[in-house]
Amino acid sequence: MTQQPELSVIVPCFNEEEAIGHTHARLSAVLQGMGLTYEIIYIDDGSRDRTASLLGDLQRKDQHVRVLRLSRNFGHQIAVTAGLDYAQGRAVILIDADLQDPPEVIPGMVAKWREGFQVVYGQRESRAGETRFKLWTAHAFYRFINTLSEVPIPVDTGDFRLMDRSVVEALGRMREKHRMLRAMTSWVGYRQTALPYERQERFAGRSKYPLRKMMLLALDGIVSFSVVPLRLVTMTGVAFSVLSVLGMIYALVVRLMTDNWVPGWAILFITILLVAGVQSIFLGVIGEYVGRIYSEAKDRPLFLVLEELGFEEEVDRERPPIRAAR
Repeated sequence: MTQQPELSVIVPCFNEEEAIGHTHARLSAVLQGMGLTYEIIYIDDGSRDRTASLLGDLQRKDQHVRVLRLSRNFGHQIAVTAGLDYAQGRAVILIDADLQDPPEVIPGMVAKWREGFQVVYGQRESRAGETRFKLWTAHAFYRFINTLSEVPIPVDTGDFRLMDRSVVEALGRMREKHRMLRAMTSWVGYRQTALPYERQERFAGRSKYPLRKMMLLALDGIVSFSVVPLRLVTMTGVAFSVLSVLGMIYALVVRLMTDNWVPGWAILFITILLVAGVQSIFLGVIGEYVGRIYSEAKDRPLFLVLEELGFEEEVDRERPPIRAAR
């Protein structure tokens, strides 16, 4: 059996044909300069361009490269999960293919790992090449989640991080369908530390996390790691119930103690519409939780693999059940 590498680097790819060659060159230069045994696992997440063929070429030329092709686009978080399931290194690094997170930061992460830290997450001190709106939404993203979440997530971080094998194994036991790995990594605990770095401009291509996907990711983080929305539903329902009782008492007092009926059909009409709207929102909140229960109950695989390149057959046979595509 092939000796276990010290380091596994997971690179999820979706339509990265313009960047993948440059990414591999920089990543390989950094890893070779560190003098470690390593593997690079590229995850082709259902790309529609030439990414798959370019990755195949890299695998044939470089013995350190492994390629995992998924049967369709399952999304960034699932693609990273697939890489974690297949990684064999004593430590595992997650990095995107667009080079916004520079590979040159990896030696610093490994140094922290050797000091005894089991999670070393990159913390962005600056974000070059991004609009003010993107910066503002990113700033609000973590603050909002941390306001509601039961597990604090370090601010100004992404999935760029190093994780010890013990952390990877712990994450492997968490098979929920709606995933936010940076929150899951916070949840498992262990010794964690930040490594500040300067985020660079995207080398090529477009962002894989536009505003819509960021909002969906935030929703996954809130619903998966917090019951605060359900508590808000309950508290607001109690508040409306109290107001309704007070309103009924007022109406009865005015009707029984005076000759006047309660005026204000307009305010009554507005109140009915308001309550109906609030109820619809609350049903939506409850529906998000119920929908996730339904998704988990179906117990479908997290991902399906179309092709494996560069993986040893011995490794596949010895992969424990927890690393199956569940």
